[in-house]
Amino acid sequence: MDSHSRGGAEGIDPADQWVLNPQTGNYELRLDSSAEQSGPAGPARPRRSAPRGATPPGQRPRPSEQGGDRIPEQLSDRGSERGRGGERRGAERGTGRSAERGTGRSAGRGAGERTREADPAANPTVPGQRRRRAAEPAGGRQAAAARRKRRPGTSRKKKVLLWTGGTMAFVLVGGAAGAYALYNHFNGNINTIEVAGGTTEGFQDGKPFNILLIGTDKRTGKGNAGYGDKNSPGHADTTILFHVSEDRTNATAMSIPRDLVTDIPECESKLPDGSVKTIPGQSAVRFNTSLGQDERDPGCTMRTVKALTGVTVNHFMMADFNAVKEMTTAVGGVKVCLAKPVDDPKSHLKLPQGESTIEGEQALAFVRTRHSFGNESDLDRIKVQQQFLSSMIREMKSSDTLTSPTKLYDLADAATKALTVDSGIGTIGKLKSLAGELAKIDPKNITFTTLPVIDNPAEPRPVTVVPDPTKAPRLFSMLQSDTSLTEVKKKEQDAKNAKAKEQAKLLEGARSTPREVRVDVYNGSGFQGAAQSTINWLQNEHGVTRSTNKSNAPEKAAKTTLTYAPNQAAQARELADLMGLPATALKPGTEDAGALVPMTLVLGSDFKGAGVPLTGPAKAPEGAQTADKQVCAK
Repeated sequence: MDSHSRGGAEGIDPADQWVLNPQTGNYELRLDSSAEQSGPAGPARPRRSAPRGATPPGQRPRPSEQGGDRIPEQLSDRGSERGRGGERRGAERGTGRSAERGTGRSAGRGAGERTREADPAANPTVPGQRRRRAAEPAGGRQAAAARRKRRPGTSRKKKVLLWTGGTMAFVLVGGAAGAYALYNHFNGNINTIEVAGGTTEGFQDGKPFNILLIGTDKRTGKGNAGYGDKNSPGHADTTILFHVSEDRTNATAMSIPRDLVTDIPECESKLPDGSVKTIPGQSAVRFNTSLGQDERDPGCTMRTVKALTGVTVNHFMMADFNAVKEMTTAVGGVKVCLAKPVDDPKSHLKLPQGESTIEGEQALAFVRTRHSFGNESDLDRIKVQQQFLSSMIREMKSSDTLTSPTKLYDLADAATKALTVDSGIGTIGKLKSLAGELAKIDPKNITFTTLPVIDNPAEPRPVTVVPDPTKAPRLFSMLQSDTSLTEVKKKEQDAKNAKAKEQAKLLEGARSTPREVRVDVYNGSGFQGAAQSTINWLQNEHGVTRSTNKSNAPEKAAKTTLTYAPNQAAQARELADLMGLPATALKPGTEDAGALVPMTLVLGSDFKGAGVPLTGPAKAPEGAQTADKQVCAK
């Protein structure tokens, strides 16, 4: 065995691996790429040829060249050294093979051991013997031996890591593929309608937003044709304007009666074939005809709500009968409470007194019945629907639903199948963002109320209603000014309103009649024609005939103010009631005025239009209820 074969096993420097080149007859240094090498790879060494007849260091002379078996001095010394090294390595490794290799070679080659190395200067034809790395510690030799022992390739530990990592990668890719499939599934469920002219500005951080929730009476879907009027195009049977506050701490859900008489403005609808149809406006018609009638789409309902309330609607979500049935089933039923047992043959609702959990057909019957509660009017049905929606919100936000993957999947699947939305929120990503905004609101700060109405005075036997001329504008003003109907920040509100409460005393006392009110109106709002439009409204709508337009104020005013003398306090209170002026707008003087001297009204930048109150009432309208409480239907 030559030094080439010993180099890898015995730790000889690969530079000492000399082999005979049969073509030239010279020994050459070669690094066989197939031989195992330990340690980090270094720069390639050039081949070197030994002089003809010279014996490379550590190489046993071949019989054909030497004619005998004499062991050179270098080989003898190296053999002894290797013998001792073999013994040490055998002990260090704890392997019999290594020990046997070391001791055997020491016995066979160490008989002629010398204590010196050949001097290269004495024999210049023979390359000098390379020393082992003297600086390498024992631990380094152990590490090197361990590396040499390994076969080329990956260690067992690395294989385990690769298998584990590969498995995890497969799971993650599989999960991502599953999520992608789920995303596409839900995305494919959603029905969208592109509102002509595009949707308005959507929900953004730091801004309030409004969504119109529309429940139609369209009878499509399994088992729904039997409810009557199966050919209905789908009118706005149940409509709720859902206002979300700027800071996302509260929301107001205002129901709009379907039998409310109002004006429907001209609007455009996108037809199924992609064409756009312009539909003329109508005056004094039922609100529910703002959808479905004359091919009006939800965009027409959005415009009608804005004309009615002064509130811009950002998006709509529309549901039919199937939505009630499928979504209540998805959450495992909705709890309702009845003050008395119900057995209604028209809606087929049959429930005992007290609490019940309803879903599917029974839930639809509960929200549709008009003859089981109150005076059997649509207004009393609205109260029941609000109680039902409050309970459903609590169920959707309950831990039983949020921690159940099955319920969450069923709810998402049912909602995306049953709802139709505008194209502005017509993807799963956008609906998820919307849900994230709504999830920030505590149910106790979601207030349900109904647009204040009175019986239609134009009907001898009223069957329709019209907005309450005093209460409705105040509620609209609260929505416009993002005023909460709940005590979200009671302490902060108390501090801010301390001065207003003190001034509120100015509104306590007697009122004059509208005909007794004398007032000069100045326009400091910056809006052209504001003074004249206010005069027209006061005179024509309320009979304040002693009002005068004094044109523009000397300078622009930030706030609307009403200045009056102490003996005009009754007139000031009456005018404040009519215009919805806050107590902070009243500026009492110190001296009485003459009988014919008018008060002074200066319209400021907070002026929103003739007849639009500047602020809302200090508390929620009568009958408002929050979503966190269970109310029993009566």
